[in-house]
Amino acid sequence: MLKEGKVRIPSGCAIAAVISVNGERMSGETVMRAMVPMHDRSNGLGGGFAGYGIYPEYKDFYAFHMFFDCRDTRKKCETFLKERFEVVKGEVIPTRKIPEITDEPLIWRYFAAPLKSVLADLQLDEKEFVARTVMKINSETEGAYVFSGGKNMGAFKAVGFPEDVGRFYRLEEYGGYSWTAHGRYPTNTPGWWGGAHPFTLLDYSVVHNGEISSYDANRRFIEMFGYKCTLQTDTEVITYILDYLTRRQGLTLEEAASVTAAPFWSTIENKKDEYEKERLTYLRTVFPSLLVTGPFSIVLGFEGGLMALNDRLKLRSMVVGEKGDRVFIASEEAAIRAMEPQAENVWAPAGGEPVIIRVKEGLY
Repeated sequence: MLKEGKVRIPSGCAIAAVISVNGERMSGETVMRAMVPMHDRSNGLGGGFAGYGIYPEYKDFYAFHMFFDCRDTRKKCETFLKERFEVVKGEVIPTRKIPEITDEPLIWRYFAAPLKSVLADLQLDEKEFVARTVMKINSETEGAYVFSGGKNMGAFKAVGFPEDVGRFYRLEEYGGYSWTAHGRYPTNTPGWWGGAHPFTLLDYSVVHNGEISSYDANRRFIEMFGYKCTLQTDTEVITYILDYLTRRQGLTLEEAASVTAAPFWSTIENKKDEYEKERLTYLRTVFPSLLVTGPFSIVLGFEGGLMALNDRLKLRSMVVGEKGDRVFIASEEAAIRAMEPQAENVWAPAGGEPVIIRVKEGLY
């Protein structure tokens, strides 16, 4: 156990997630409960959640959740969005005032669809256009940050302990078929609203416990393809890596996991299945700069599913459990029990072994 002065650091950060494979919507309060027994894994400098299936009435529109430092910045961003999107609704994200959450920025959401005329002029597909718009706002508009922008999903994050962040955003009033959660214990990056987890792009969201020692190599590679790391924490790059590998390169999630948590060369060499050996060799050879090294456990949220993944040495804890149609993921079994006391088949995935859970087709 590491100690910094007299402060206990139990391998830092807390992650949790829950998904219904039948697509049943559940309150955000479910995953909020998971964060209570893991309170000491956070230090109050960041907490956040992502929910999927939370905007069924606007499911065909991108839901931009945004922070602004002032009204003028908000007006400037609104003008920019309306030049590129049909904005069907813009409003303040409902919150409740609590003493534990202070210095909040302006927090808004916009439901929007790209203008077909703009897509035609730029000759871009819809998702690439939205991704570029998010990058442009976050890198070029001072005082404005898009902190999520997928369809029928949204992130909610702040400086604070995750239990308080959930109450602040009134997550018990939302219903989603899957939820992820994070409590932050930053050790070498600042604690600020945009730097809290989850980190998102389109419908992807990532919560992460650990530290990326390969961050500079990962960032330099990914920024060659138009991604911009602006949110002052290493986790942001994981989101962009997974988007690049799956959306832009067409890899499956299993293949993307074999890139980011690639087996050692000695492990690949000892594979008896020649096809598997060739596949893993190819992925390591073609994408060497996207190997993520250092201790990590992550949960990736995406439309219709979740993926849990440890680093290949399993240097961070993560457990999975089940009950009925629900699957639970957390840093500690106690967090799973807080969500479902009768959870069954609780187990710890091996290092580098992706656990992918998908909602049954057509049920979300």
